[in-house]
Amino acid sequence: MESNVELRDVWQAKQRIKPIIERSPLIYSRALSERTQSDIYFKLENLNVSGSFKVRGAANKILRLSKEERARGVITFSTGNFGLSVAYVAKRLGIKAVICISKRVPQEKVDLLRQSGAEIIIVGESQDDAERECYQREQYTVIHPFDDADVIAGQGTIGLEILEDLPEVDTVIGGLSGGGLHSGLGLVLKKSSTSIRLIGVSTEAGPTMYNSIQQGKPVVVTEKDTLADSLLGGIGKNNRYTFSMVNQFVDDIILVNETTIAHGMTFMLLEQQMIIEGAAGAGVGAVLAGKLKVGATNVLLITGGQVDPSVVLALLNTEK
Repeated sequence: MESNVELRDVWQAKQRIKPIIERSPLIYSRALSERTQSDIYFKLENLNVSGSFKVRGAANKILRLSKEERARGVITFSTGNFGLSVAYVAKRLGIKAVICISKRVPQEKVDLLRQSGAEIIIVGESQDDAERECYQREQYTVIHPFDDADVIAGQGTIGLEILEDLPEVDTVIGGLSGGGLHSGLGLVLKKSSTSIRLIGVSTEAGPTMYNSIQQGKPVVVTEKDTLADSLLGGIGKNNRYTFSMVNQFVDDIILVNETTIAHGMTFMLLEQQMIIEGAAGAGVGAVLAGKLKVGATNVLLITGGQVDPSVVLALLNTEK
């Protein structure tokens, strides 16, 4: 199925969200480059105002709502980061926000959500349960966290920034769950050059997109607890965009276990002096473990940083 999201939608999103979203830094990692004998850069989306890349898609979607849709208030379902992003944008624009989350969302993110000013509804054991609750609240305007053209276009602005800052890039690596990020990235990168490789990294604890691609249709996967909680969640049986776009644009999907994710998180703390969440650590860990073939010039997406520091400290103590 051909995507209904076009490259110009991403450029328009870039202009639209500019008053809300600051450009994230792209930095060279000497430590990881030396380990891999290649050039590796980090795109620091963890420095966004909401703590993750997802504020881009949330901002683009909410800014495109009509006055009537804004007046109704917005509701979304989330593993944490998209909820925080919707809450931030909604508060800035004076819109009521409701966030539905499952019991698997870590307490650190639950606390941040409660501090955001949004109404929080905790229900069920998976993001699919939170999604069902979300759509039952028909009085609100639903903001889908990934399978939405405006959200995808917003996330795609990361790709524009990468190409502007590092036009020689040949490989982009990042955590993959619902596919909104990789759909937007893939559209931008592959329209620029089909030779640029786009790699997704998913957790073995809930590889819904990976299993769906393997089976040729969206499937439901039972979720397990994981350090990479942001990579959990279904893609929806009636997926409109991301399943086909990931299938079209993503060159490879790598599955990683908890040990690999932990190594990525601790490496970032020890070598880069940066606390990152498990979803971001998944990509770093995959590179460290040699689970994917890096290119000559690589960008590794540090997608978010919302994690309790005590979790990272516990990982450090375990490694000693």
